[in-house]
Amino acid sequence: MIKKILLKARKQVFGEMLGNNASLFQGEGFEFTELREYVYGDDVRKIDWKTTAKLGKPFVKIYREERELNVVTAVMMGGSTYFGTVKQKSEVMAELVALLGFSAVKNSDLFSNIIFSDKLYSMSKPNKKYFAVQDAVTQLQNFDMLEKSSNYKEFTDTLYKRIKRKSLLFIISDFVGDIDLALLSKKHDVVALIVRDKFEENPQALGHMRLMDMEKKSSFEGMVGSSELKGYEKALRLNDEKLYAHFKKSAVRYTKVYTDEEPYLKLAKLLGGR
Repeated sequence: MIKKILLKARKQVFGEMLGNNASLFQGEGFEFTELREYVYGDDVRKIDWKTTAKLGKPFVKIYREERELNVVTAVMMGGSTYFGTVKQKSEVMAELVALLGFSAVKNSDLFSNIIFSDKLYSMSKPNKKYFAVQDAVTQLQNFDMLEKSSNYKEFTDTLYKRIKRKSLLFIISDFVGDIDLALLSKKHDVVALIVRDKFEENPQALGHMRLMDMEKKSSFEGMVGSSELKGYEKALRLNDEKLYAHFKKSAVRYTKVYTDEEPYLKLAKLLGGR
């Protein structure tokens, strides 16, 4: 599974012809200032083809304060991610990390990954190498999320304290519960990636059955009918209404990725990389 996720993500980011696809982070961190005539050794990717065609000789764009991005993926891996009718939510989260990691490496940006649930379990050092992406996906796929709760308060506090440098911070979670990103959004450029299964938002009556809470590993046996589901659906709807209002107030970009959707397409649409 790890190899499959990495191969798929790398193909989507780099394309069949290596480097042909636009970076998901295209345009981040660069400010255009002027044009000048091309000299040997300049990066051909910076050639302004419109001006080149107009003047009959190559010109390149010059940028001020070119700087590398610090791309951080922070994944909330509570027990609730151990669920999915098409793919597990945890697998989709690993795909998102692979896509963002390879995009950072392609863009010569720094990449690091954080795994959290009830506490901090892993925080890699910023790196520009491919193995950093492989390590991140491997750790996510090998992480045992059962009997682990999602402590969002400790999660955001840890991110605020531990990530020193201004970063492009991707928070990946199913976002069921109260989370406050106000302080983080003032320090970093925060992007929220909500990973859900459609059955979670539109459940069907299941009748009498035995269910298990993956965070507490406790079981429930009883009737799961339409009346029981109405209360659940109302609670999730209120959770999401509050969540989206908070994102808007805190200027947090976000998108939702379902387990039956293609993560790369959702990222490309959100970030404008295409």
